[in-house]
Amino acid sequence: MKTSARNLITGKIIRVETDKIMAKVVVEIQPAAITSIITKESVEDLDLKVGDTVKVMVKSTSVMIVKE
Repeated sequence: MKTSARNLITGKIIRVETDKIMAKVVVEIQPAAITSIITKESVEDLDLKVGDTVKVMVKSTSVMIVKE
């Protein structure tokens, strides 16, 4: 797969929770984790399961940092 995105982060799926329509996929990227909310259909199409190594692609128009 080719993409123009330069913000790909490799990690391992540590949790997949699905309901009737949506799914929560948690990807561990040491020492933190990223949670993605996607459709249940996408989880099934990609055959995502705990233990899979995946790339997380972050798309955002704004990333903010706050320091108190």
